Amino acid sequence: MPAAESLREQQFRLAAHIRDPDHAPPPPGIEDRRLAIYRDLFYSSLQGLLAGNFPVIRKLLGDDGWHALVRDFYREHRAATPLFPELPREFIQYLQVRADAGRGDRPWLLELAHYEWVELALDLSEASAADAPHDAAGDLLTGVPVLSPLAWPLAYAWPVHRLSPDFQPDQPPTAATFLLVQRDATCKVRFNELSPLSFRLLQRLSDEPNLSGRQQLLALAAEALAPDAEAFVALGHDMLRQFLAGGVLLGSRIP
Repeated sequence: MPAAESLREQQFRLAAHIRDPDHAPPPPGIEDRRLAIYRDLFYSSLQGLLAGNFPVIRKLLGDDGWHALVRDFYREHRAATPLFPELPREFIQYLQVRADAGRGDRPWLLELAHYEWVELALDLSEASAADAPHDAAGDLLTGVPVLSPLAWPLAYAWPVHRLSPDFQPDQPPTAATFLLVQRDATCKVRFNELSPLSFRLLQRLSDEPNLSGRQQLLALAAEALAPDAEAFVALGHDMLRQFLAGGVLLGSRIP
């Protein structure tokens, strides 16, 4: 075998062994003491990074459950990026595959992982208010409200913000959980609970970005079967102003 092919074969065997030492033998000629250094170094680095990004999952699964999950991820998943900040996203993708395959994970695990990842994603986001041209003093009813790129409305089937060692439900509640994750002017990421109506309004602003505030509220009134559309618009206008004061809205679009 040519030297280049031989080296490549050794590298693949070494990588396979480090990923799965119980089932993949190492390349010949390397003492186990040296192999153990690589095994521990690689796993500890990955495990520590994931534990830092998913501390609630780490706590809820306990030592055995957490390490078993990370070992599975380490052994089975083939990441599409070498960037460390992207590994939490890769972990979520792996959890989705496990959920689709019915691996028997906790039913809320995937949503909790997404909830924990969102904080990192928003913290690292390079988006800014300047990305969305707006008039901060513009009319929110006649104009088109502009949603901040640093304010993300989220919906979960599970109450992910309440999960704890003492609260791990087996069945999701009848009502969904609506949250707003936002990075404020001090670059701090904050989570707040939303009412279903507030969430739907923010969702509409994202999904229908060309409608005026009044058009959005009239459409929302129709969805909610409101008996008095104009009264609903008045209340909705107050909601838009509150979002503006909180930085969730930036203003109205500049023509």
